[in-house]
Amino acid sequence: MRILILGGTTEASELAQLLAGDSRFDATLSMAGRTASPRPQPLPTRIGGFGGIAGLEAWLRDHAVDAVIDATHPYADQMSRHAVAACSTLSLPLASIRRKEWQRQGGDHWIEVDSAETAAGVLGQQASRVFLSLGRLELTAFAAAPQHHYIARTIDPPGDIALPPDIRFIRDRGPFDQAKELAFLAEERIAVVVSKNSGGAATYAKIAAARQLGIPVVMIARPDKPHGVALDDARAALLWLETLLAHEPAPASRRSV
Repeated sequence: MRILILGGTTEASELAQLLAGDSRFDATLSMAGRTASPRPQPLPTRIGGFGGIAGLEAWLRDHAVDAVIDATHPYADQMSRHAVAACSTLSLPLASIRRKEWQRQGGDHWIEVDSAETAAGVLGQQASRVFLSLGRLELTAFAAAPQHHYIARTIDPPGDIALPPDIRFIRDRGPFDQAKELAFLAEERIAVVVSKNSGGAATYAKIAAARQLGIPVVMIARPDKPHGVALDDARAALLWLETLLAHEPAPASRRSV
């Protein structure tokens, strides 16, 4: 069975590990290419976009794909929309790993907003020390609030984008340890954390640390992300593929659409 995994997440990497060496599946992992140095994967990997819905449809036909698993980031709503549309047109099975959101707990002080632009606006006029835990492409929104001192943690350099004048970068990738996050927030005298509600364990330590220190978190809500069959994790995705393999062999006619 030929599988396309739309990846770039921990769950995609976990699924790649499960499928590697399994002769029942011929899987390709696709990554958007936003990270310059992604971790090596045990599956054949393609990097970059497909060229919209039509490009994705063409790729799926040309590679005779039998099923697609969307394991993209919770905020990668465009790729998910394209996957739903392409798989619908080609009558391909589609499953989506839907990472659970973080839930507000007692002691959390969350200011929930719908975008990075709104997040910049709620920081207020008085200068504050702000920790930005976002993708580098969202950082440009904070150029509209230049009065603050920002510390941004990213995997890659920001590149040629508009940035606030007072910003310092820390290059690192998760998972992060809560004790170290506590020390970091305290040593940097962070007054506000800005974060996406990414879910999962890899970057939750900053949320727990902010709670412990009484630091407010401006939490950017997730977009409305289309999906196929909803799955919890990589193990559930493997079970879904095994069910397809046992009960729904792919008809040759689908590949000639």
